[in-house]
Amino acid sequence: MANRRARKPRHVPTELVYEFDMFLDEEYQRNPFKRVKDLTEQAPPIFWTPCNGGHWVTQGFDATFEIGSTPKVFSNEVVPHSWMHAIAKIQKFLANIGIKTPRIPMPFPLLVDPPLHSQYRRPLTSVFSPKNIRQLEEGFRQSAQGLLDTIADKGQCEFISTVAEPLPVQLFLQIFGLPLENLPEYRALLKEHMQGTTEVTSNLAKLTTLLGIVDVLRDTLIDRKNNPKDDLISKLWQTEINGKPIELHDIENLAVTLFLGGLDTVVQGIGFGVHHLAIDQELQQQLRDNPDRIDDAIDEILRRYAIATPPRRALTSTELHGVNFKKNDVIYMFLHGANLDPTKFENPEKVDIDRPNKKEHISFNSGPHYCLGAYLAKVELRILYEELLKKVPTFRLDPSKPPQFHAGFIVGVDSLNLVW
Repeated sequence: MANRRARKPRHVPTELVYEFDMFLDEEYQRNPFKRVKDLTEQAPPIFWTPCNGGHWVTQGFDATFEIGSTPKVFSNEVVPHSWMHAIAKIQKFLANIGIKTPRIPMPFPLLVDPPLHSQYRRPLTSVFSPKNIRQLEEGFRQSAQGLLDTIADKGQCEFISTVAEPLPVQLFLQIFGLPLENLPEYRALLKEHMQGTTEVTSNLAKLTTLLGIVDVLRDTLIDRKNNPKDDLISKLWQTEINGKPIELHDIENLAVTLFLGGLDTVVQGIGFGVHHLAIDQELQQQLRDNPDRIDDAIDEILRRYAIATPPRRALTSTELHGVNFKKNDVIYMFLHGANLDPTKFENPEKVDIDRPNKKEHISFNSGPHYCLGAYLAKVELRILYEELLKKVPTFRLDPSKPPQFHAGFIVGVDSLNLVW
């Protein structure tokens, strides 16, 4: 894979240059959080790397939080919305003259800023309310129990493929009211998407994945409009965007967003959480003895193992924490580094469920793009931890099969072999 190297721009001081390739760095791929620790110790809180076309990386907590909270200066539209709108107009023109092209789904509201962001987020806010999620808990628990029952008496398992990966896909199907026979197809799409987060894949490959997601969803989306049920898709059809009834292309966009944002991230949240419990036998026993502390453990483990690196684009030249950004500079928000900032969290590498400010982490980002599914993710993690600690005896890493990781825009666990 080509590493597009950039020459240092004039506005970048030499002392802020640190070479780091989030897709090709061998140590980052081998052990992401060991490399994150190295970066927090060796690189400035805000640094510029010539790799992948040249971009900034923020790993200080305050700067990362401020960038995520200031969309008027640091845009989530790394690809400007005007470009996406132009593509849509071209497609409409071609359709009018009889040339059919597949409609390109746009992961809204992920890729847009306020106020358009708010218009697309509002329908999801209502259907993802805690009240609606609580109604789904029993189904979530049954899915977790069913998967854990298949491994409980075996004394060992590869946890990612047997539990961490299929569980979020099953929950996704439940939430959307999608047929369970589509499970293999969705798992294949998930694997394809996860591959795309670990390398600079071609635009065509990314587009193919988006089109594949919509293709397997479209019939159900249309059916729910005509035959509503008690599921998320049916509820979305009852909402509005900017005061107008929602349309099919809007629901396709939202469905792509939920797929991209709700599956891979949960898989990796489960993977790193269970990995930590496997190496921290004291905490594992503490949670077995005191399951009421699981919620505290969830927040602290999420803080310790943030998984995402969201990109931003500077809309104007500006200064932040003594660093000058120029218009159209690209910034990667290193959330895992920010959560390990010792100026924010004392002894940040230690998982301490009694940490007083553990809930102040930014693993779910900050500002208007704070993760819409944060409550849902915590519910999934809580149910998984509760049932895992009930059904599986004290577990640890299999010493003969060390865990394998990957890194990129999302860091994650590829394989996690456990024994008990």
